[in-house]
Amino acid sequence: MSTNHKQDLITSWLSLTQTQAMITNELEQTLQQQHDLSLNEFYVLLFLFEAPEKKLRLQQLQAMVGLSQSAISRLVSRFEAKGCGAMQRAICENDRRGIYTSLTSIGEDKLQRARATVLNVLEQQFSSPKFRQGVQNMMEIMKS
Repeated sequence: MSTNHKQDLITSWLSLTQTQAMITNELEQTLQQQHDLSLNEFYVLLFLFEAPEKKLRLQQLQAMVGLSQSAISRLVSRFEAKGCGAMQRAICENDRRGIYTSLTSIGEDKLQRARATVLNVLEQQFSSPKFRQGVQNMMEIMKS
């Protein structure tokens, strides 16, 4: 592998991480402004919605979102709060030590509204000339 190719790989990687950070920041800001949600909160709602029976153990959510045990517990507690009611916890029937978090109909409604916003942001970002050019450049480097 030539020195130029190695440098191109590093440059592509940096470009990819910068693009990902830019899109993440845009999603975070837009979700906060329009839905009073963080991106991690959106992910939790989405993962619960996609799960069988719309429920997961806290440990599963923790691993999927990448938060600490205390952070995921606080996040779920906020959604359980009386004013929101988007999630609820229940003890696992098969293993009394396990706690499941499930999505309520309020949570589903919140997710669907936020999901439309996320899709809109992603469509805008992915269709931008800067994004398309960056992806094209990375593909060319990967082929060589």
